[in-house]
Amino acid sequence: MVGTQPRGAERGPGRTPDSYLAGLHLRASVIWIKDLTRTTR
Repeated sequence: MVGTQPRGAERGPGRTPDSYLAGLHLRASVIWIKDLTRTTR
């Protein structure tokens, strides 16, 4: 039946708010780890 899927279903993978938030956390973790290793030298 047409119109039974949520509006974001046609956008494909990687477009959900959860995956966006996970990407932000991953990026922030990488920056934080690089900062930790830079300041301990």
